[in-house]
Amino acid sequence: MSTLQPDREARFRALYADAYADVLAFAQRRGDPSQAEDVTAETFLVVWRRFADVPRRPGDARAWIFGIARHCLLNARRGQGRQDALAVRIAAAPAEVGREPSAGLVDLAAAWRRLSPAEQETLALTVFEDLTSAQAARVLGVSAASYRIRLMRARRALRGHLAPSTFPAELMEAQS
Repeated sequence: MSTLQPDREARFRALYADAYADVLAFAQRRGDPSQAEDVTAETFLVVWRRFADVPRRPGDARAWIFGIARHCLLNARRGQGRQDALAVRIAAAPAEVGREPSAGLVDLAAAWRRLSPAEQETLALTVFEDLTSAQAARVLGVSAASYRIRLMRARRALRGHLAPSTFPAELMEAQS
């Protein structure tokens, strides 16, 4: 098996060198240019994982890679759509029919938007999806202990973006 690994790696390197620039340009033209490198990296990660499925003819292999890149772009768009929808739900959640949202809830929505996407995802898995630490950790592909650390940091970041008078001190202490 050790003789197959170098051959596989050499073939992957050649495929990568041949297609990387084209896949990056493909992702830049079809998606958010700021996410193009991430989409391209995800594409080649999938290629590596499914390397046994790569067609042997170079033209067919490139087309296969572009198909994977297209799916990665669609996944990135869906992820961005979920983040945008979550931000809207948070901003709209406090509003009741015929009543303006309180200043504290508006502050919460603004603080949420200042969190990084990773912090938002970490908090959302616990708060909105009601997952346990172990379940959320599986979603993110990390250990439960790592997830709990991420959650603690995300909560701390959220508190840091909130004005001290936004919520009662007892509530903020309970979140620690």
